[in-house]
Amino acid sequence: MAVVVWIVEGTWPACVDAARAHTPADADVVLLHVTPADVPGAAHGAFAGLLGRGHPGAHRPAEGWGRDPGTRLEHVAAASARQLLQDAADRLGRPCTRTERTGRVEREVVAAAEGGDLLILARDGDRTHLGPHSLGPAARFVVDHAPCPVLLVWPEPAPGLPAPPPPPPRHTD
Repeated sequence: MAVVVWIVEGTWPACVDAARAHTPADADVVLLHVTPADVPGAAHGAFAGLLGRGHPGAHRPAEGWGRDPGTRLEHVAAASARQLLQDAADRLGRPCTRTERTGRVEREVVAAAEGGDLLILARDGDRTHLGPHSLGPAARFVVDHAPCPVLLVWPEPAPGLPAPPPPPPRHTD
């Protein structure tokens, strides 16, 4: 059995716990983290465009002038992803593969699940209420397009169901 566990900051412990509880001990588990490419890309673009315009070599108004901030963001994101994956692997407590990807998050998750037998992910929307709003756009896309069965978990206890309304009064005519 091949299981992909989508590791996201804040919700990953619930996904790892679900993998431990609902998959066989000999399952091939892949812990997947996807870093969105848009933030470093925006920083690269800002530097190349507006901020990078005319940075003369003769005078540097501030330390770090001329350094692309997108590169620093990429390094920070990669270090964060490695740490999350290490923490998830430690919590899983059994052999697994750690995979880092960069790109459009929802599309990378769907692509990583190709050929898998199960994809485990957590709700990423408004988790204070039951219903469709408990899924954010990325998780909704993944659930709708996953190429394998999906186990969708609550990262914390699910909110309680409201008491059902009383039945309508019976009319005896």
